[in-house]
Amino acid sequence: MIGTLLIVSGPSGSGKTTLCRRAEAAGLTSYSISCTTRQPRPGEQDGVDYHFLSPESFAEKVKSGEFLEHATVHGNSYGTLKADIVKLLLAGKNVVMDIDVQGAASIRACTDEIISKAYADVYIHVPAAELEARLRGRQTDAEDVIQLRLHNAAMEDARQGEYQFALVSADKESDYARFTALLSTLSMRTCLH
Repeated sequence: MIGTLLIVSGPSGSGKTTLCRRAEAAGLTSYSISCTTRQPRPGEQDGVDYHFLSPESFAEKVKSGEFLEHATVHGNSYGTLKADIVKLLLAGKNVVMDIDVQGAASIRACTDEIISKAYADVYIHVPAAELEARLRGRQTDAEDVIQLRLHNAAMEDARQGEYQFALVSADKESDYARFTALLSTLSMRTCLH
């Protein structure tokens, strides 16, 4: 039996990373560590939060076809190594990927048999006023970055109909309960046996 590949998308501040990390900590999933060219935030570690790459190293990996998906978001490049994902799925592990709508579209279109068979996706939606409050509450971004993230959130929300599932965010505990219920349901799919 192969594992499930659950793509989790939503705007910055939607809690998608928290959901993915919490499910991993509970032993429900393996979390895919993405590559990025952005600078680490305070407390982030290379190989734990992201693989922090130089723009040149990232470009080499793109050129050699190593990424399952890659995109530029907020001026930085992000990508997921295909070999890492396939290895986990073939080992029967459930994998969650915290990824933007561009990356989700790329993976959704992937013709790799293992990826296609294991694929599922969920969009985390946060009402606009709540999202702005969350972004401001983090106190990690300048005003121009917050405005860019809010603009991008509206663009991303317009694409939530592309997803198989939607989770309208309420609070951390109810979001997590619904997220784990989805993971449980997906593990019962007969196409993975």
